[in-house]
Amino acid sequence: MSNQDIKKARRHLTQNEGLIFEGSSPGKVGVEMPPLDVPALDPARALGAQLVRDEIAGFPEVSEMEVVRHFTRLSTWNYGVDLGAYLLGSCTMKYNPKINEVVARLEGIGNAHPYQPENLSQGCLRIMKHLADALLEIVGMDAITLQPAAGAHGEMTGLLLIRAYLESKGNARRKVLVPDSAHGTNPASAYQVGYQTQNLPSNARGTVDLAVLDRMMNEDVAALMLTNPNTLGVFDDQIVEIAEIVHSRGGLIYMDGANLNALLGVSRPGDFGIDVLHLNLHKTFSTPHGGGGPGAGPVAVKKHLEPFLPIPRVRENADGTLGLDFDQPKTVGRVRAFYGNYGMLVRALAFILANGSDGLRQVTDDAVLNSRYVRKGLEDYYELPYPAPTLHECVFSDKRQLKNGVRTGDIAKRLIDYGFHPYTVSFPLIVPGALMIEPTESESKQELDLLIDALQCIAREAETEPETVLNAPHTTRVGRMDEVQAARKPILRWKP
Repeated sequence: MSNQDIKKARRHLTQNEGLIFEGSSPGKVGVEMPPLDVPALDPARALGAQLVRDEIAGFPEVSEMEVVRHFTRLSTWNYGVDLGAYLLGSCTMKYNPKINEVVARLEGIGNAHPYQPENLSQGCLRIMKHLADALLEIVGMDAITLQPAAGAHGEMTGLLLIRAYLESKGNARRKVLVPDSAHGTNPASAYQVGYQTQNLPSNARGTVDLAVLDRMMNEDVAALMLTNPNTLGVFDDQIVEIAEIVHSRGGLIYMDGANLNALLGVSRPGDFGIDVLHLNLHKTFSTPHGGGGPGAGPVAVKKHLEPFLPIPRVRENADGTLGLDFDQPKTVGRVRAFYGNYGMLVRALAFILANGSDGLRQVTDDAVLNSRYVRKGLEDYYELPYPAPTLHECVFSDKRQLKNGVRTGDIAKRLIDYGFHPYTVSFPLIVPGALMIEPTESESKQELDLLIDALQCIAREAETEPETVLNAPHTTRVGRMDEVQAARKPILRWKP
């Protein structure tokens, strides 16, 4: 197919989006309403004339079939994990079992209201306590809050706890150390809590440089924010030594638990010196992810931070019933309305109980195996900037393709033509032109073979016909957009 044919086909497909408007005819309706059998209400009198209009200019008048076809067609133009692999490194976009959705919609769970009295909410409270106990066992910590609504919210909450604890000791300190391999929200969260951030350079292996940490860690540093395994997918096996340095200077270690999918059933952060960490339930435990949420970012702590946890906390009464405990004098207060994104908590518990301890270990084993399989299949085609062994994700760079003008963003757009959602582009920042791939445990060998083959083909295209890659995608309904303008001036609503 020539470029002209591709553009013509894409134009035809794009124009189909407007059929619901172009097919409009005055008087065409999708449903006939029965005659009004009660006195008509004058909307102008009820609402005020300034709030009422007779017609919406240009609003389409179409049949039911046209509406159904329009939205069904749009649904087929979206990509989701139910269609194929979602390769976003660091995001852990795994398949969400449908049973989770069934459980979250059970009567008494899906219809529960946060204003219900405690005696009518025993089942909901039991779910929260059961989940809290399970998460604490998984991560090896002492106490937890389920309130935070997402990962970055959990980061902020964890740092609030650290600040409150250090203030109770007489000095909140001023700085937080953030490795250059950490997640991008870490510095922003520290700033939100009132801390200055200081960049901690990595060593040649991509992990924390102990000598640099020893030099930078002083009485002015409140905490080290560590992602382990880090955004390169590398586990920092010097974590015990790191903890000793930080703790010896009176600081605390915050762990970003976004990569916990590499540790389930294998290693517990609480056992290697972590003071506080957040968990992304919407990543590790398969609750729906993407599209802006909702998420869930519980924060687990060691005993010395427990008094500062947000209120309310679920407590067990003497008679065996459960209640909400607001009597915590040192608490940092609420960090969210009500008790957290409850539906996400239900889905996460369903995933944990369905897998059990052996199954959660299998999750990690499969996720690591899948990532290493992809890495091995691509090592001869893309530059591997850090040769250290990786766990759940692997990071390549576009260094080999760059000599022909092909960058990571071009490779990602070409991958769309092969039927895959692109990997995470240009992150982590310590890898110029990064290709960050996380297949998760969800993908089969057959799917990974197709992915590897696609990326190998693109690497060969970048060598022999780079224009094909530079002009991708070719099979989508919309070609390359001006991404800067799409971000800065998005069109978010229909206008006649």
